[in-house]
Amino acid sequence: MQSAVQLATSIWQKITDEATQTAAAEPVLAEYLKANILDHGSMAEGLGFCLANKLAADTTPTSLLREPMTTVFSDPDIVNAVARDIQATIDRDSACDNYSSPFLYYKGFLALQAYRASHQLWKQGNRAMASLIQYRSSLRFAVDIHPAAVIGSGLMIDHATGLVIGETAVVEDCVSIMQSVTLGGTGKVSGDRHPKIRKGVLLGPGAKVLGNIEIGEGAMVAASSVVLKDVAAHNIVAGVPATVVGHTQTDEPSKVMDHYFKCG
Repeated sequence: MQSAVQLATSIWQKITDEATQTAAAEPVLAEYLKANILDHGSMAEGLGFCLANKLAADTTPTSLLREPMTTVFSDPDIVNAVARDIQATIDRDSACDNYSSPFLYYKGFLALQAYRASHQLWKQGNRAMASLIQYRSSLRFAVDIHPAAVIGSGLMIDHATGLVIGETAVVEDCVSIMQSVTLGGTGKVSGDRHPKIRKGVLLGPGAKVLGNIEIGEGAMVAASSVVLKDVAAHNIVAGVPATVVGHTQTDEPSKVMDHYFKCG
C-alpha cells in the first residue's frame, strides 16, 4: 500500500504529465497550465496556488490565502485525502478521464479542498480565516460546507451546485454526493444537530437529510428524497418523507454510482 506521501506524489506526477502533454498540444493553454501546475513542485504548492487564485477577490487578495492553504496542504494526511478525492473522481465520474481536470476545473473537488483548508484552520483556532475561506468558497463554487464539519477522504462530489453541509455533520470515507444535497438541521435545535453519513453511502441529486440522524454504512438515498430518521446499513430509501424501498446490492454503492433500484 502506498504511503500518504507516495500517493500524493504519484498523482501529482500524473497531473504534471498531463499538463505537459496538453500544453504541447494546445499552446494557447501553455501559460495557464504553467502557472497553475507546471511551476509547482508538489501537490501542496500547486493546490495552494490554484485555490487561492480561484477564491481571491479585490478585498481578499491571493497573497492572503495562498500561504495558509499551502501550509495546510503540506500536511501528509491532508494531501493524502486530496489525492484520494482525485482518485475517487477518476474512478466514479464517467465524464472524467484524466487527473488534471478535477484539479483545475471540478468545483465539487475544489470546494471540498477549500473545506479541508478551512477545517484545519478551524481546528487550530484560526476561525476568522477559516470563515473567510468558507465564505469565498460558497460564493465561488455555490457550495457551503461549514469548517467544523468532519469529512473523510475518497469523496466524490459530482456537479456540486447547491450542496450544503452543516456544522456538526459527519461524512465518512468513500461517500459520493450529487448536486443540491443538504445535510442540515431542523428548526432551532442547538448542539449536535446534523446528519452522520457512514462509509460508502451514495446520496442522490437533491437529497435532503435533516437532523442528527445516521445514514448507515453502504446505504443509498434516492434523488430528491427527504430523510428525517435513521437509515440502516445497506438500505435504499426514497420519497418524501423517505421510506425503505430496497437494499443495496453492493457494500459501497458510492463506488458503483448506480442510482436505479427495484423496490422490495
